[in-house]
Amino acid sequence: MSVQLNHTIVRARDKHASARFLADILGLQVGAEAGPFAPVHLANGVTLDYMTVAEPQPQHYAFLVDDDEFETAFARIQRAGVHYYAEPGGGQPGQINHRWDGRGVYFDDPDHHAMEILTRAP
Repeated sequence: MSVQLNHTIVRARDKHASARFLADILGLQVGAEAGPFAPVHLANGVTLDYMTVAEPQPQHYAFLVDDDEFETAFARIQRAGVHYYAEPGGGQPGQINHRWDGRGVYFDDPDHHAMEILTRAP
């Protein structure tokens, strides 16, 4: 069997609000609560299990999407008034990048996790 990522825990001040934020941007659903987790299921079988904690430490999560998914998600980011930027750490605010002949953008979730959508990876 090859090694595959199955799930990861995303720590948030409010697991429901943070899970809903990402699900809304990516056009996904928040699954039924499973123990202490509010899960967001990705198309490749990986689950982001949101868990409420007092002081979440910001992490980085990157999502490879196709061109149509990028357009749709980026439009949702703009409609929601979410600040976005082209470079990690907030560089080039209000812009996207064109790395590897694709497009990418970073945006922060409610707990300051650096989320990224990109259409090409190295």
